[in-house]
Amino acid sequence: MQNNVIDRKIVDEKLNACGIEDMEDATIRDIVKTVNMIEAESGSRFIRMEMGVPGLAPSKIGIDAEIEALRNGCAQFYPMLEGLPQLKTEGSKFVKNFVDIDIKPEGIIPTTGSMQACYAAFMAVTECVKGKDCILFIDPGFPVQKTQVQVIGKPLKSFDVYNYRGEALRDKLEEYLSQGDIAAILYSNPNNPAWISFTPEELQIIGEMANKYDVIILEDLAYFAMDFRRDLSRPGIPPFQPSVAKYTQNYILMISGSKVFSYAGQRLGLMCISDALYNRKYENLHARFGGLGTLGYTIVNRIIYTMTSGTTHSCQYAMAAILQAANEGRMNILEGVREYAERAHAMKNLFTKYGFQIVYDKDLDEPIADGFYFTLTYPGFSGGDLAREILYYGISAIPLRDTGSTKQGLRACVSQTGLERMPELEERLKAFAADHQS
Repeated sequence: MQNNVIDRKIVDEKLNACGIEDMEDATIRDIVKTVNMIEAESGSRFIRMEMGVPGLAPSKIGIDAEIEALRNGCAQFYPMLEGLPQLKTEGSKFVKNFVDIDIKPEGIIPTTGSMQACYAAFMAVTECVKGKDCILFIDPGFPVQKTQVQVIGKPLKSFDVYNYRGEALRDKLEEYLSQGDIAAILYSNPNNPAWISFTPEELQIIGEMANKYDVIILEDLAYFAMDFRRDLSRPGIPPFQPSVAKYTQNYILMISGSKVFSYAGQRLGLMCISDALYNRKYENLHARFGGLGTLGYTIVNRIIYTMTSGTTHSCQYAMAAILQAANEGRMNILEGVREYAERAHAMKNLFTKYGFQIVYDKDLDEPIADGFYFTLTYPGFSGGDLAREILYYGISAIPLRDTGSTKQGLRACVSQTGLERMPELEERLKAFAADHQS
């Protein structure tokens, strides 16, 4: 092979130095570290698709509000565990305006990113009912969420949803839920990494099954409203962000400030707990954690308290201002992030031009939307082998196996590759194709 962008010796040395024999066994952060080392030694800047790091400027509204809060002295005070009152109020208005559901401000809990929201939820929901401590993942999904379940020592089950769309989803859920050990179901919508979006009919199925078996739905909305096929950006005007909350009261929504608001570095998310679930008392929660024994009390006053004692004070002022601007129509929530769709469209065209294929190419009968992620494969390669091979051409991504997918291929994130780098990506793909096409 004559067209490598990176010296193969450098790549192999850095993989060995990081203890990576098979890319299928490497975590996202392992791959990030390896690529950083390869870039440093080779002097070549990668086309980086391995990590979902927001790649756009943060909200000026948030920055200005946070600076003002710091100047006004908020840093000298601990934040309240349950969150800043105006953030809770604006969060409640936000889910009404953009999801069309009603949640009282008490159920809007700021967390240190939606990662903490998910972790805290796992710790609580797996203790609600004795004998129901297993999390069911509708995959593919975000790998670290499974790690969270493993860290707290709870069991998990999963299935790849690719072949179970539409009404077939009901039977698949029945298969798992009828066993009686499932405490909660987790999925992302839009999906990381396949970028599929559940239809209202599918969300209704999930909600009906949650009601039938009394399980809690953990709906990860990290990519809130970013199904760019329809405009979900107008407050109080349909269409709204689709949600299982329309079909069950057994839900916790997790909204990230990182992606749609590009406020990733400050680590703020919202855990949005339904009114019915927030105040629901579980005898096992009382026995396990003490206190009131309600789900909301346990999450706020036992789990978040002992994790972080709340969420960074100044960030809460920032997010309150951002949400208020969105609620009042002074800020379009998608105005800054539509570029992700443009990048995905351009990148998918280039990869397919040079022999790659899109793995999750359909969303039921529709072509998959352009968004934050897409999935790739190349004939003759496993996901792990392909992830390694593209390193020699200055491109990085993660194998799909780590996401719970049963497919061979890669997850590609568009966030770190601007449109100005598309000619460079094309040159690298051209080199890859020259070495691999028969």
